[in-house]
Amino acid sequence: MLKGFKDFLMRGNVVDLAVAVVIGTAFTAIVTAFTNGLIKPLINAIGGSDAAEGLGFYIFNTNKGSFLDFGGVINAAINFVIVAAVVYFLIVLPMKKLQDRRKRGQEAGPSEPTDVELLKEIRDLLRQQQNSETVEKKQS
Repeated sequence: MLKGFKDFLMRGNVVDLAVAVVIGTAFTAIVTAFTNGLIKPLINAIGGSDAAEGLGFYIFNTNKGSFLDFGGVINAAINFVIVAAVVYFLIVLPMKKLQDRRKRGQEAGPSEPTDVELLKEIRDLLRQQQNSETVEKKQS
């Protein structure tokens, strides 16, 4: 059981995933700062009764919690599109090209054991098990 877990960790997928999460989080913070600092003020300048309120309106003028902030929604949409574009062009497309090369045989993929190798491994494990049982019988 521990060998399988060790193999899983050593494949590199876990490390790649951890790096992707850290970089994705950092990149999202950069994009959010860009859209909040540069894009949202431009959207806010387009409409709204007060520049701080941005593009939107109050459903009830007496209730400050009833403000519909269209500028915030537009800002979030722009944020999403920027992050999605970067992920697509820097991660998805290169991986797709790599997979296409592997399918054409230009680049070797990860090798899997053959049937003969698996049978040899089973044989060796059975011999090892038999030897340990023989040693136990001799000792008793």
